[in-house]
Amino acid sequence: MAIIIAGERSGVGKTTVTLALLAAMKARSRSAESPVQSFKVGPDYIDPMFHSYITGLPCRNLDPVLTSESYVKSCFAKHSQNAEYALIEGVMGLFDGATGKDDTASTAHVARLLNVPVVLILNCASTSRSIAAIAHGYRTFDPRIHIAGVVLNRVGSDRHLELLTQALEPLNLPILGVLRRQDDISIPDRHLGLVPTAEMSDLDGIIERLAYLGETCFDWEKLLPLLGSPPPPALFSIGREEEEILRSRGEGLRIAIAQDKAFSFYYADNLDLFREMGAELIHWSPIRDRTLPENIQGLYFGGGFPEVFASELAENKTARESVHNAIKSGIPTYAECGGLMYLCDRIVDFQDQSFPMVNIFPTAAKMGKRLTLGYRQAIALQDSPLMKKGDRIWGHEFHRSSLTEICNQPLYSLQGYDSHLQYASEGWQKYQVHAAYTHLHFGAQTHLLDSFLSRCRHSC
Repeated sequence: MAIIIAGERSGVGKTTVTLALLAAMKARSRSAESPVQSFKVGPDYIDPMFHSYITGLPCRNLDPVLTSESYVKSCFAKHSQNAEYALIEGVMGLFDGATGKDDTASTAHVARLLNVPVVLILNCASTSRSIAAIAHGYRTFDPRIHIAGVVLNRVGSDRHLELLTQALEPLNLPILGVLRRQDDISIPDRHLGLVPTAEMSDLDGIIERLAYLGETCFDWEKLLPLLGSPPPPALFSIGREEEEILRSRGEGLRIAIAQDKAFSFYYADNLDLFREMGAELIHWSPIRDRTLPENIQGLYFGGGFPEVFASELAENKTARESVHNAIKSGIPTYAECGGLMYLCDRIVDFQDQSFPMVNIFPTAAKMGKRLTLGYRQAIALQDSPLMKKGDRIWGHEFHRSSLTEICNQPLYSLQGYDSHLQYASEGWQKYQVHAAYTHLHFGAQTHLLDSFLSRCRHSC
């Protein structure tokens, strides 16, 4: 039913292999409605965009820190049970997770939770017989993980492949695919990872080449049996009465969600939960649309790349004024990372150019070289539209900007996954705004969304 694509480390070609396999599976599928369902381990936003572009279905994030182990199981069961094929892209190296002490939130962790076989990608550049030692180490490090086979990436020549094959033979570890060095397909990237799909004019051509690799570089006679196991049992159900109660939380509420090339970082499950609670998401573009949509009861600004499109956001003065006036009038607003930056007085880009923004918070978001990255446990220091003072939630930071002024009454105090790691307090709460760098997944924290929708209803 599913395989999980893992790497020996970051940068070995997980995304290329995943996209090639997804494109080939899509072409091979006999199902028109739900042929291929993809998943991504961890908090990533951009890789799932490429998955969805190929499959036509939202990619689902599997993250046991942002959600929970039980949520990961339920999410996988729910979205894979009707799919002909399911494929999970891992994160970093197979055993790399939130800490060096164990493999929490790693690809291996998720593979164990779901009992899914692992296809391990090996970077074969500059090595031959040593590849067997690497494969043997990964195979035996945790016997609970079933490594079903390997994909040899960056193979230099037929002679190189012969040496690699000879080295791996004693391990009896199937070679499921071989990609040559010239098979590398370059997908452009920038300071937070790959360039999003919406900005790539030649994406269809790249996908076409990936589909060819997927069909010609893999041993489908060996792969297909791994994808042929029965679907997992559904791990949850919801009664009609409970469903009606859930839908009543947001029934009749219209939430304006900023969605364009500047704001594109949203977890598919978060959007689904808004709808399952009865709210209607009204998409709008702070770049193109002159004003906010009419008759809305809440605002939602996700992350993205507002710094890349700061000039266009600044030029749309009427949209900025519309947001400013709506927030000052008391409309409940949730903004994370890029959304927080948009609500600042200005954004200062990598070239040190300054662009005016919505000016709700008296601070600038200034781009820098330092990457802030990692899981955070956020403890609320005051009430907000999502939380009560003292509440604790898990989130994730991933940004290269910082604020020039820190709120004198910050929204959160932050701890790392290892609780002894303390980070600077962050976030703003003003009017009815909850804004912070920390990204949240509502899957196992539906009370946050419940609180936000309740505030939207009472502010009508």
